[in-house]
Amino acid sequence: MLKQNETKTSMILNYRWLYDTVRKRFESDEAMEAFLPKALTPATLKQKGDDRYLSAMSQRVFQAGMQHSVVNAKWPAFEEAFWGFVPETMVMLSPEQIEGYMKNSSIIRHYTKLQTIPRNAQFILDIRQEQGCSFGEFIADWPSADIIGLWRLLAKRGARLGGRSSAGFLRLAGKDTFLLTSDVTARLIAAGIIDHEPTGQRDRQIIQDAFNELQQDSGRPLCQLSAMLSLSINPRF
Repeated sequence: MLKQNETKTSMILNYRWLYDTVRKRFESDEAMEAFLPKALTPATLKQKGDDRYLSAMSQRVFQAGMQHSVVNAKWPAFEEAFWGFVPETMVMLSPEQIEGYMKNSSIIRHYTKLQTIPRNAQFILDIRQEQGCSFGEFIADWPSADIIGLWRLLAKRGARLGGRSSAGFLRLAGKDTFLLTSDVTARLIAAGIIDHEPTGQRDRQIIQDAFNELQQDSGRPLCQLSAMLSLSINPRF
């Protein structure tokens, strides 16, 4: 059961403590800032074509349960095999075409994951029709103060974008988000924000509230706060 204390009563998770703890891992302020991840600006997210979002979705789907470096090394071959992941083209992939990709040794031949490409293409096209804007604009305008709401939508309507994959996709796409890695979770537990691995929406909302307070105190994006929480547990991150 989660503790009901306010996040600010947890002295170990105030931003000053977090900054001082992480800063000790680096030789200089410049080294720390260079190490921390950077999110894309809303304007840049809006400029990206929706093919880049489908590519990032697909890449994250294939990363799940595999070494990311293996998937990343294969991704140029995926880009070529799937003609740049244009949603209007990918939504037309037939079962027979997907079956044909199982003979392509240049990509990772995982039939169930390959099936998500046309499904997620349809998801992107549906959002575009419903919202009257590009998928990039939709992602860019989603408030970081409710990033877990975007996770929830991706998990519900996307294919194989549940669990950590929703946040993983957003990180690949450049949208500001925190990640619930084992180190981040360990710090949240040590700080008394939660007392077990987060398993549901109530858990995630409490964590979102804690991140929102850290963001208000620091002015930093969620991705950097997430990295700092991880570094406070694991110096090698």
